[in-house]
Amino acid sequence: MLKKIATSQVRLGMYLHGMEGSWLSHPFWKTKFVLTDPADLRALQASGVPFCWIDSSLGLDVDGAKPAASAPASASAQPEAVVAVVPEAPAVVAGRPRPDLSTTPASMGEELERATQVMQRSKRAVMTLFGEARLGKAVDAEQCLPLVAEVASSVVRNPSALISLARLKTKDDYTYMHSVAVCALMVSLARQMGLDEAQTLDAGLAGLLHDIGKMAMPLDVLNKPGSLTDDEFAIMRDHPTRGFEMLKEGAAVSEGALDVALRHHEKMDGTGYPGKLKGEEISLLARMGAVCDVYDAITSNRPYKTAWDPAASLARMAQWAGHFDPRVFQAFVKCVGIYPVGTLVKLQSGKLAVVLEQNATALTAPRVRAFYSTKSQMPIPTQVLDLSSPGASDRIIGREDPATWGFQKLDELWQAPAG
Repeated sequence: MLKKIATSQVRLGMYLHGMEGSWLSHPFWKTKFVLTDPADLRALQASGVPFCWIDSSLGLDVDGAKPAASAPASASAQPEAVVAVVPEAPAVVAGRPRPDLSTTPASMGEELERATQVMQRSKRAVMTLFGEARLGKAVDAEQCLPLVAEVASSVVRNPSALISLARLKTKDDYTYMHSVAVCALMVSLARQMGLDEAQTLDAGLAGLLHDIGKMAMPLDVLNKPGSLTDDEFAIMRDHPTRGFEMLKEGAAVSEGALDVALRHHEKMDGTGYPGKLKGEEISLLARMGAVCDVYDAITSNRPYKTAWDPAASLARMAQWAGHFDPRVFQAFVKCVGIYPVGTLVKLQSGKLAVVLEQNATALTAPRVRAFYSTKSQMPIPTQVLDLSSPGASDRIIGREDPATWGFQKLDELWQAPAG
C-alpha cells in the first residue's frame, strides 16, 4: 500500500516509491528501492524533500510492521502525482555524486580526456539501451539518467569537448553515438537559452531518446549504405511515431522526451512530419531537438553520406527557410560557435588554421592552431593563437573547404594538446 509520509518519518527498511519536491533536491538517482544504508537516510533527511511515498507492501510501514508475504504492490493504488514524469536531476547512487551544473569550467585540453571516457561509456550504455529496445523491452528513463547527467557535467565543464568528439562517430556506430551527441547538444542549447537545471536535464534526456523509434525499423533499411527508395523513406518516416509509442510503454519518461521523440522532424513552416505542425504548435523542446538532430546528422559520417564541414553545415542550415525556429537556431550558433571546433579557417596573414576552442564573448575570434601558409603553399610549424587576446594581430577572414586543400587529418590537429 502506498502512503505519503513526512520525510522525518522515513526509517531504514522502508521501500521508497517516490519523493515530492524538485527532483534537483532528491539525494538519489532512483526512488524505487528499499532504504538500507544509514548514509542514504541521512542524505534524504538533509535534502529538503518535504514528503515521501512509501510502499508498505514492499518494506516497513510507519509503525515498523513488516510487509505481508502475500501482499503484492497494487498498481491501481498508485496516484498519478506520485511518480515525477521527468526527474530534474540525479543525485547519488553507489557513491556517485549528482552532476554539478555550476561546476568549474575546464579548458578544451583539460576536458578532452574526460570527455573521451564519457563517450566510451556512453556508447556502451546506448548500445545496450537500444539493443534492449529492439528486443521489445520497455525503456526505463531512470536508467538513462546517470548517462544524461554525466554528459551534462562534461558539457558544463567545456561545451565544445564532448560535442566535438561526438561528431567523429563512424558510419558503423552512427545510430548510437548520434543519440549521445544530440543529448550533449540539447544540454548546451538549453543552457544557452536560459533553461533551469531541471529543464536542461530534461532536454538532455529527450535528446538521448529522440531516435529510439529507429530500433523498430528494419535493419536493412536503417543501415542501408545508399540512398533510400521512396518506399524505404516512407518506412523511416514512421520512426517518430514508433519512438513515441515505445517510450509511452516505459517508466518515468517525461512529457518532454515523448514530445521530442514524436516531433523532432516537424518544421516551422508546417512541411515536417508526422503531424505537419507549424510554428508555435511545435513545443520549444521539439524545436530545439530539430536543430540539434539535423546539425549532428549532417556533420557526421553516415552509411550513405560523408560528413559536411561544421561551419559549412551551419551556413546551409541558416538558408533553409521555414525549417527551424530562428530564435532557437541563433542560440544554437552561439553554442557551437560561428566557426565550430574543427573548422578550417583562413587568417588575414595568409595562414590556414583549425579552430581549437570557442571564446564565448567573441564568437568570431576563437583559439586556433595555424599550420599552413597559403603564401608559400607549405606547412609551417604549428602555432596556437588566441584571436580574442588584446595583443592578437591576426583575424579570421573566412572558412575554407578542407577538400579543396586536400587536408585529411584536421581532426588530429584540433585534438592534439595545445601546449
